Amino acid sequence: MSLSIDDAEFMALLGPSGCGKTSTMRMIAGLESISSGEIRIAGDVVNHRSPAERQIAMSFEHYGLYPHLTLFGNIAYPLTVRGTADREVKSRVFEIASLLHIEELLSSHPKEVSSGVQQRVSLARALVRSPSVFLLDEPLSHLDADMRARMRGELKRLQKAKRSTMVYVTHDQLEAMTMADRIAIMNDGELQQVGTPREIYDRPANRFVATFIGEPPMNMIDAATERGDDRITLRSVDGGQVALLEGEPQAQLLRAVTGEGGRVAVGVRPTDLDVAAPGSAGMPGRVRLREFRGDDVLMTFDTAGTRVRAIAKRDAMPAVGDNVVLVPRGDRLHLFSADSGGAIGHTGDGLGAGPSSQPIPLPH
Repeated sequence: MSLSIDDAEFMALLGPSGCGKTSTMRMIAGLESISSGEIRIAGDVVNHRSPAERQIAMSFEHYGLYPHLTLFGNIAYPLTVRGTADREVKSRVFEIASLLHIEELLSSHPKEVSSGVQQRVSLARALVRSPSVFLLDEPLSHLDADMRARMRGELKRLQKAKRSTMVYVTHDQLEAMTMADRIAIMNDGELQQVGTPREIYDRPANRFVATFIGEPPMNMIDAATERGDDRITLRSVDGGQVALLEGEPQAQLLRAVTGEGGRVAVGVRPTDLDVAAPGSAGMPGRVRLREFRGDDVLMTFDTAGTRVRAIAKRDAMPAVGDNVVLVPRGDRLHLFSADSGGAIGHTGDGLGAGPSSQPIPLPH
């Protein structure tokens, strides 16, 4: 891994369980040794410094609270061991406790409160300090949905107000996308991509990132290319038209697709897949499942080559078992190498997509 985090930046380490996020954070903290290279904090190499000498504050997923101390004592501990004046300790503890909505519980002991409160105490103990770097490991994972949503906003607001540098470990992409200035996506111990939430969503670096970011995940359609005079038609395994790439704006993308030996993987997000009536230009499919989600409906389709999903308006007409045609939007495609999985290009990324086929409206 080679990663630089700016001063006052909120950086999220995002990836599936076991990918190396927490190990990376423990290395920054000095709790794990690195095999080679350097770790710098505020410009200083800290490889051989103890955790106490690195000017970091860390909140663990497993709270690590002192059972014999009250919640107040746990939060205040980093200040009291440094000899901070009692008045300042009390002021800072109550400020953070109020932010986390636990001010009325400060006289309780950890065993007397819920796991969600214990997690907030662990977070408060980190936030009460003013270190060079905050290291937060899944700090919201044990909170209920309502408190987690509130805490995302409060934590981000606090980070911006105090201009704190935060490294935030999570496997929850919603947390990373809504809170982070930039996201570092990891898989199998390797850094996959670093960028802003929008950059990663709009221009994923490879198939893993493309299918990991987004809910529901991006559809992946294996396609073959048919070369025309100044166009390339991408067709699925059953011969359905996935996309038509043509025109001068796409010259670079056309060359890249041709260089893949006629085989590519086409990524289409469920929001970028239209549903049309049989007879349209597109991929034939059959409705397998409809899931009502309030304002919209998530539809799953079986095609000859793969299973794909699309998000449609709540009153969309196709019923389970109906035959339809799926029409990817030509200006929102993501093309990946069929062999390496690396990104070839994105049609909405200045390479252009040309006019896409217009879906035929479904009959009422």
